Amino acid sequence: MPAKPLLNQLVESFLCLPGVGKKSAQRMAFHLLDKNRDGAIQLSKLLKESMQQIGNCRRCRDYTESDECAICRSDRRDESLLCVVESPSDVVAIESTAGFNGKFFVLLGQLSPLDGIGPDEIGIPLLAEILAEGSVSEVIVATSSTIEGEATAHYIGQLANRCSAKSIKVTRLAQGVPVGGELGYLDQSTLALSIANRNSLDF
Repeated sequence: MPAKPLLNQLVESFLCLPGVGKKSAQRMAFHLLDKNRDGAIQLSKLLKESMQQIGNCRRCRDYTESDECAICRSDRRDESLLCVVESPSDVVAIESTAGFNGKFFVLLGQLSPLDGIGPDEIGIPLLAEILAEGSVSEVIVATSSTIEGEATAHYIGQLANRCSAKSIKVTRLAQGVPVGGELGYLDQSTLALSIANRNSLDF
């Protein structure tokens, strides 16, 4: 079977992006070919370097080019406050509010037994190790307000209650997070209000 023409391969390569269909892929490919070949070459270079060099922090699982991310290495962050989020984009969203000075743990997903995603897949064993160290006094559960997000929050709350010799306060983002909403789509003011008015989870 003969290889597909390079133009077809280029168009199809854009289909890996979320929300991009055949027409959108064609527009992006033609735009780069028609008007911005230098930009496309730079983009391809950075894509390759990023895929090869960006990994996950060994402690919090956020994206980083080093063994540990800058937040985990910082001695200016409050180690007693740990915010648990679903994705690296949630870290960016919370950091943009400038209202949080603790550290993070990134689940890289949420519990979904039907999809085969259990505690091991979202890093719960590593989170348990961090909580067992005893430096964390409050866990802010900042998962999405979806069924899976709520189930994940409940699981983490129970985990915090049994993983440390001392009592750990477990809180949940409060006002401003709509049911079914995701942190990455909230504006900064709404997210900052949610952090400021977080509530305790009782188990």
